[in-house]
Amino acid sequence: MVIDANQHIYLLTNETKNNILVYNQSGKLIKSWGHDFPGGHGLSLFAENGEAFLFVCDHVRHQVIKTSLDGDVLMTIDYPVQTGVYTSAGQFNPTETAIAPNGDIYVTDGYGLQYVIQYSGNGEYIRHWGGKGNTDGQFDCVHGIAVDQRNKEDPSLIITSRNHNAFKRFTMDGVYLETIYLPGSFVCRPVIKGAHLYAAVFRSESNTQSGSGFITILDKNNKVISTPGGTEPVYQDNHLAPQRQATGTFIHPHDVCIDDDENVYVCQWKADKSYPLKLVRV
Repeated sequence: MVIDANQHIYLLTNETKNNILVYNQSGKLIKSWGHDFPGGHGLSLFAENGEAFLFVCDHVRHQVIKTSLDGDVLMTIDYPVQTGVYTSAGQFNPTETAIAPNGDIYVTDGYGLQYVIQYSGNGEYIRHWGGKGNTDGQFDCVHGIAVDQRNKEDPSLIITSRNHNAFKRFTMDGVYLETIYLPGSFVCRPVIKGAHLYAAVFRSESNTQSGSGFITILDKNNKVISTPGGTEPVYQDNHLAPQRQATGTFIHPHDVCIDDDENVYVCQWKADKSYPLKLVRV
């Protein structure tokens, strides 16, 4: 889910009857479009020269597709043969993108070979890093990514390693900086709004825990300060204690988006066809 300058909320689905649903803040459906994203998974929004665009990751098509807000296809990025590690499209199963202020496109291959691939705004390959593994610079389910501009003088990338229960922070050219551990939290994409980092926790406690999950919110120092639907965050010797779902509010939260009043909208996975939820800031 993403939200545009008019506070319209765009929800990506993998249902080709209506891949994109557009709501207002009250949950009224404004429009829908899209029939060509059978593996629609990651949705990002980027404003360029006063115009907003969407980036769709489709892990069934093995592509990243740039569109207008009305669905006109403007660019398609195929599997990154230029890396030398991908030999077929089937190895590339992208789950999310993030767009840097200069227009560079970062793609996480969360369901494929676990690399982050950086492209120019024109879709030209620049570099890649990561891959599946347990070293600092590697990932296990590199599910999401965000450009962190909370430090304007030193922007960085916050990247999900979901099965490690962690976010990992890198420079804009892929140098590892630190790991932000979130024990018990199989976390999805990081979403930054103001000084805070928000994320949906897809599952809690274990990767097989059915129907679990909550929302996590981190402050500017990347410390967890609130977990709606989850147990209270407790730090012991500067280490976060394991967390888990505490209420039945959520069923596999998969993403969040934040409006200008800091209300949180939550979409879910395998949630019995439920509508997105809205959490009102109090």
